[in-house]
Amino acid sequence: MRIIQVFMYLLIFPVCSWAQKASLSGKVVDATSNEPLPFVNVVVAGTGIGTVTDTEGHFVLKGLESGFIRVEASFVGYRKVISSETEVRQAGNAYIEIKMEKSRENIDEVTIKASPFRVTMESPLSMRTIGVGEIEKSPGANRDVSRIIQSFPGVQSTPAYRNDVIIRGGGPSESRFFLDDVEIPNINHFSTQGASGGPVGILNADFIREVNYYSGAFPANRGNALSGVLEFRQIDGNEEKMQFHGTLGASEVAATLDGPLGEKTNYVFSVRRSYLQLLFSALELPFLPNFTDMQFKVRTRFDQKNELTLIGLGAYDVNKLNLDIEDPDEEQQYILSQLPENRQWSYTVGAVYKHYRDNSYQTFVVSRSQLKNLSDKYLDNDKSTVDNRILDYESQEVENKIRLENTSRINGFKLNFGAGLDVVNYLNNTVSGRFYEEELQQVNYDTDLSLLKYSLFFQLSKNVFDERLALSLGVRTDANNYSASMNNLLEQISPRFSASYKLSPQWSLNFNTGRYYQLPSYTSLGFKQDDVLVNKQNKLKYISVDHLIGGLEFRPKSTVQLSAEAFWKNYSDYPFSVKDQISLANKGADYGVIGDEEVVSSSEGRAYGAEFQARINSSEGFNFNLSYTLVRSEFKNGSQKYIPSSWDSQHLLVLTTTKDLKKGWSVGARWRYVGALPYTPWDLDKSSLVEAWNLSGGPYYDFSRLNSERQPAFHQLDVRVDKAIYGEKITTKFYIDIQNLYNFQAKTNDIVVRATDASGNFLLTDNGTRYQLNVIENKSGTVLPTIGVIVSF
Repeated sequence: MRIIQVFMYLLIFPVCSWAQKASLSGKVVDATSNEPLPFVNVVVAGTGIGTVTDTEGHFVLKGLESGFIRVEASFVGYRKVISSETEVRQAGNAYIEIKMEKSRENIDEVTIKASPFRVTMESPLSMRTIGVGEIEKSPGANRDVSRIIQSFPGVQSTPAYRNDVIIRGGGPSESRFFLDDVEIPNINHFSTQGASGGPVGILNADFIREVNYYSGAFPANRGNALSGVLEFRQIDGNEEKMQFHGTLGASEVAATLDGPLGEKTNYVFSVRRSYLQLLFSALELPFLPNFTDMQFKVRTRFDQKNELTLIGLGAYDVNKLNLDIEDPDEEQQYILSQLPENRQWSYTVGAVYKHYRDNSYQTFVVSRSQLKNLSDKYLDNDKSTVDNRILDYESQEVENKIRLENTSRINGFKLNFGAGLDVVNYLNNTVSGRFYEEELQQVNYDTDLSLLKYSLFFQLSKNVFDERLALSLGVRTDANNYSASMNNLLEQISPRFSASYKLSPQWSLNFNTGRYYQLPSYTSLGFKQDDVLVNKQNKLKYISVDHLIGGLEFRPKSTVQLSAEAFWKNYSDYPFSVKDQISLANKGADYGVIGDEEVVSSSEGRAYGAEFQARINSSEGFNFNLSYTLVRSEFKNGSQKYIPSSWDSQHLLVLTTTKDLKKGWSVGARWRYVGALPYTPWDLDKSSLVEAWNLSGGPYYDFSRLNSERQPAFHQLDVRVDKAIYGEKITTKFYIDIQNLYNFQAKTNDIVVRATDASGNFLLTDNGTRYQLNVIENKSGTVLPTIGVIVSF
């Protein structure tokens, strides 16, 4: 470490000077009326540094050590609160806004103490808040929020280096994402259409202030989710001067600007560009991905009662095959034979207007999202003739959304209600073929589908018995004009109920139950067969799931949280593949498209288990997160028997810890264990047929043996070392992140390739009707070091 330290000092010394102290300015306001709160006590958590807000609610804290801090605010008649994490440094001006909720003036000793582990009356359990410090320094994540949540209870990870959001045994398509109250369809580059995953996150970590992760107990204003909701809160731009933030990371280079646009407006803007194509080409990998993304936020406070936030997020992804490899090995052949080339555009733009009154505020959200996905594949990647083309896919999803909410606080009640309206257009032009039961089926269709989606929601919450007991009752309903089976709001009534009882100042008993609905993917709604929307004829329904969750929480200190939860999820009306005879709940953690096939709403499933978490978030710079999940996930097969789903990992264990050291150093480690995941063997008999192989460019699964085998358990150690140099005019950070430190080799499904002779010709059998296939054991995993540099001024 001494050599690295000397190198960093020499590198940075010419451009900055040392500085020890920083400052933070901010404002404290009423959470409902947005009125400034004067004479509030404000203290840096874990220190004696504090002040009092002025008559306009403003405060300034000086003499701070550079780094990540939280601020405690207390005021008579309001709940004591600890702010989200924020970074202070002398080379920049930090600003934070703290919202405080009213409370009874005389509450007894069971009052909840301020803690960084926040809960709400609507979601007293199954909700976790992730701070910016955890995002910045999480080992093995490389500042990718999609991977950071894999350290939390119930979230499954895989050895495939993907960011699929798989929660409590549910599928990768069962979560929803919100960015400053604007719903965004996906959060990953090269996303799997119809699901959630991809290899790299779109969201720039420089923007993120805080993340709320729900694995259950969803608020009524968050719909269309079965397993998870993630709310991303972004920073505001600096109100005094323009600032620059540059990052050279594991796969991309990024530049972020923020600053004022007049007295009432601030902005944040970033652009990122990957260099994966150059890196993968140098390493002779068979695919060459490249991505570009852009993100912005503009916030205007017209006056104390009115504000407008504009957000934008866009990405352009290109994946080409590396056909210049002279003598590809069997693994390279396997990837080149199967993987198509594709281009993907996606963006979301939205506006959030808030109007504050004395006891309520209204939120009006308007947004537009678009995903365009193009893929093509040629047999043996020979583009010399159009006859070799086995896939020509072009699809587009456009969503225009409007949501109106009212949040009121009256006589101790919290009331939230509203409505939503979505105008959707789905386009698809597909030319391909599929091989079912030894017969070729042409899949050639052109879809132009328009949908009108509408929703209503209501939630009422209240603390009673001197705030020992918190109760919340909500109801939501969704419908659309796709078909008669979906257009009745009364058919998708989604009630939910939460309760939390304070057994003592440290102990609480929590409960939630609810029914949640999700619309099947547009790829299923728009699939055509013989020029007919076959799934509309099949009376496709909303997917539903019933949640039952109970938990116990112990907080011996405000910075320590120990929790245990048991959960049960019961699924019905899940789309079931007519041809493959499997539930679509088993699909989605791979590249490409899912749901574009004939399905019926007949699948049933269940997921159940228990979660345990120990979490420490100390003001002294020590973070500790130990989570264990015991989970079973099962769905019925074609014979109506429960069998393990593809996400039936049984055991999930993750230990993540980071520690700030002296002189700007910090260290961290993450060890994760994922139990033996089920997998489906190959159907080698079907795959060997020349007609079948040439139609897909690869082998076929034997779905009659769905998830009948299990891979060995997977485990991995990631470590990270950070060095921050806080100068007077510039802040520079370096990090070294090493994934899979002890080089664990994960066993995955075998590779299947066609055998060749010495001249490279494919070997045929059965009078030329079958290929001779080679099956090769497949292992993945390597030590993956990354060096990152972050510069701010």
